[in-house]
Amino acid sequence: MDYAVPCIRGRIKNRAAGVSVPGSKSLTARALFISALAEGTSVLHGAGLSDDCLTFINCLQSLGIAVSVSGTDVTVEGCGGKLPVSSAEVYVGSAGTAARFITALVAFSGGTFTVRASEQMTRRPVGPLLSALAGAGARFDFLGEQGCFPFVVHGTASPKRCISVDIGSSSQYLSALLMVGACRGTEVSVSGSHGMKYVDMTVKMMRDFGAEVTCGDSFVAGGGYRAREYAIEPDISAACYFYAANRVLGTDIRVRGVQNATLQGDMRFIELMRGGFDGGRADMSAFSDQALTMAAIAPYFSKPTHICGISHIRGQECDRINAIKVNLDALGVPCTVTEDGVTISPAAPRPARIRTFGDHRVAMSFAVTGLRCEGVVIEHAEVCSKTFPDYFGVLGGLVAELTK
Repeated sequence: MDYAVPCIRGRIKNRAAGVSVPGSKSLTARALFISALAEGTSVLHGAGLSDDCLTFINCLQSLGIAVSVSGTDVTVEGCGGKLPVSSAEVYVGSAGTAARFITALVAFSGGTFTVRASEQMTRRPVGPLLSALAGAGARFDFLGEQGCFPFVVHGTASPKRCISVDIGSSSQYLSALLMVGACRGTEVSVSGSHGMKYVDMTVKMMRDFGAEVTCGDSFVAGGGYRAREYAIEPDISAACYFYAANRVLGTDIRVRGVQNATLQGDMRFIELMRGGFDGGRADMSAFSDQALTMAAIAPYFSKPTHICGISHIRGQECDRINAIKVNLDALGVPCTVTEDGVTISPAAPRPARIRTFGDHRVAMSFAVTGLRCEGVVIEHAEVCSKTFPDYFGVLGGLVAELTK
């Protein structure tokens, strides 16, 4: 479906409004994974149940883990670190987090497992993770391109204790190894640096479930997990779009449940918006999911915006730097691609159709542009179901509240 974004500049009658967003995808995925590895039954409250998280649940169920959903509560019967099956076929779809975490799980489990994915996911290499897992003793038979999904995993129930991994393209490789490794005792040596706030999140949650983790020149994890009840924070990535809207509309939209003391790195974007960021250099390497959001509102700043530290987003759901360039060109906004990001000049966007490239964040980000510009249409807006199924419903309700 296409979505014509309502331009509300000049129509705002009530500056203050409140919205709710789903539970954090990042926290939900980690809580599901750790609960599946724990001894006993865990209950997760306020889980985000987007397409990605439902895919994760389906993967766990395919591996013999009992998971049930009631509203936003999820009950997981843990396997104590040992999968109840020695063979299975799992489908990770386009869920990057599930794809990486599940691959590590089956690689550290005795048996043979087939991991299939969507066409989009087959274009996202996971070579560094597979190299680390192969170094631990797992073997891979590729069913398509080398180093990419789909593949058959010949797992090892006795992985080597010391592993090395390059996280220059994704910190999820390290998170996956640590979470699985805690059930066996694992030391991970790391090269590269990317998204370490997400690793901090992983370590904190592992400790919340009873694991022992030390961080230094290398990371050491052990002790296993104990089941518990766990409350999931609201998704800060989802909240960011509404704080971006505040910045360009002068509104006071509050997202319920958002706290400054959060585990989620995208809070840095909200801090920039609250601080009145008005262009200049923005190193977004630590919160790159919001690079699209920053690019979508950069035309409204008084100074050029230099978004840097984001070269790796070319390999996400789509080439996000290309998506920025294509859509800003369509909006008539000057945009130059740099070695590790983009430079965007202030401009008055013109009506345009936004190409989403199958990427939920493209759709949600450029919807914010359209709140201040007539004639912005988001093509294939349904891609938001990946992380925020009701995004445009929430946005429509917000528009009505601000303009009534």
